[in-house]
Amino acid sequence: MITPGGVRASVAVLGDTEIEVTLVLRRRVELPDLAGAAPIPAAEFAVEYGADPADVALVTATVTALGARVVSVRTAARLVRVAGLAAVLSRMFGTSLRLVTGRDTAGAEVTYRVPTSGLSVPAVLDGVVTAVLGLDNRPQAHPQFRPADPATVSTSYTPLQLGRIYRFPEGTDGAGHTIAIIELGGGFTQVDLDTYFGGLGIGGPVVSAVGVDGGANTPEGDPRGADGEVLLDLEVAGALAPAAAIVVYFAPNTDAGFVDAVAFAAHATLTPTALSISWGMNEDAWSPQARTALDEALADAAALGVTVTVAAGDKGSTDGASDGRFHVDFPASSPHVLACGGTRLDANPTTAEVVTETVWNNGVGAGATGGGVSDVFGRPSWQASAGVPMRRGRPGRGVPDVAAVADPQTGYRVWVDATDLVLGGTSAVAPLWAALVTRLAQAVGRPLGLMQPALYESVAAGTEAPGFRDITAGSNGAYSAGPGWDPCTGLGVPHGTRLLAALRQHLIPADL
Repeated sequence: MITPGGVRASVAVLGDTEIEVTLVLRRRVELPDLAGAAPIPAAEFAVEYGADPADVALVTATVTALGARVVSVRTAARLVRVAGLAAVLSRMFGTSLRLVTGRDTAGAEVTYRVPTSGLSVPAVLDGVVTAVLGLDNRPQAHPQFRPADPATVSTSYTPLQLGRIYRFPEGTDGAGHTIAIIELGGGFTQVDLDTYFGGLGIGGPVVSAVGVDGGANTPEGDPRGADGEVLLDLEVAGALAPAAAIVVYFAPNTDAGFVDAVAFAAHATLTPTALSISWGMNEDAWSPQARTALDEALADAAALGVTVTVAAGDKGSTDGASDGRFHVDFPASSPHVLACGGTRLDANPTTAEVVTETVWNNGVGAGATGGGVSDVFGRPSWQASAGVPMRRGRPGRGVPDVAAVADPQTGYRVWVDATDLVLGGTSAVAPLWAALVTRLAQAVGRPLGLMQPALYESVAAGTEAPGFRDITAGSNGAYSAGPGWDPCTGLGVPHGTRLLAALRQHLIPADL
């Protein structure tokens, strides 16, 4: 995101510039209530809830007649990828385009394309096309990880040690399951992965990369840049679920890239058990159409039986916004994902005994877990009795749902670009929970999809949820931890063995 007042140059986009955009089409029928619903088989989903072939034909004919071309169609995901000259697409969608140059919040210079007005679609497509993504290609999200200052690190952990501390269920390793990971930059090398897992004394998972919208596995050689995010995700998930297959979806850091990557992962031929996302931005920094399109893609994932774990943010209760208001991060605020907050963990890595665990908050500008109440999404039914506070007099979606260690001062030991590092941030919590979900699914013999109805079942305000260790001390700025669910660490951190027992009680015998 560009800082306020950070734009320093703006020129018109040349009319002969080739541009690709993603059109999101309406569903044939709306999804049912996903709370407690069984996963929908992919073939059935495509027929019942994908795009109507007649809508696809109409969109194809319309954009072709207007001078653009259809690059690809993904009917189940309701996505049509369209390419054309800037002049053609500007006329088609009722706007003009400019190139803007400025500095983002990290101080890096970026140039991107923006429409100069709101978008419209040809009259014949009104109601058929619900979003046009990609004309605006500004950076949409940032990674939620933080390198540790070596001078401040009090202790650090390997993922294997955290698996013991959080009591991941024994006899599980993710075999037969797939974990998908979304990345909007950076890359990895197999040499780094082999070095890391070999150093842990384990065989690593099989990792494959998929490019979306021109994205690719492109290591930058900067361990504190986007490569740090990619390797952190892979090494945490891979160490904790070493027998799972891991598929990394690389996409451009744009609204279209983000939506398309999630859709590709959710609708993959082999449906993943878990999908980990460690990128986001405060929910008010998204355009409504992009936010809705991504939320609908996340709903697809949940309906197909995928549990989506998302980092809740690393900038406390403001989520880094400069308006003085409280914000939650998106996509963590989507009701279709498991939002993952962060703690500071002081434990004995050898004995796995916890000394203290509190809310992660290192002070202004130094990192703190995201959390709060959504301004956009209403309170889900499964949070009704959890004690989520009102937001501006209205019930909203409470963030996060769950937590684990995120403080870089008590962070994760990883290997990035041939460099030994300690990293933190809620970025690490999302793949940790993705691995735990995968091992839980392996143990119960079925995907878990939208887990929250099971996690929140019978949880009253101020009471500890089965399968969790409650975190009751600390704050993220505006909100303080306390007994039961809170807007800092959600239901708490996992006790994997007890959580497995609680899930087995929740699932009906026919499901097992």
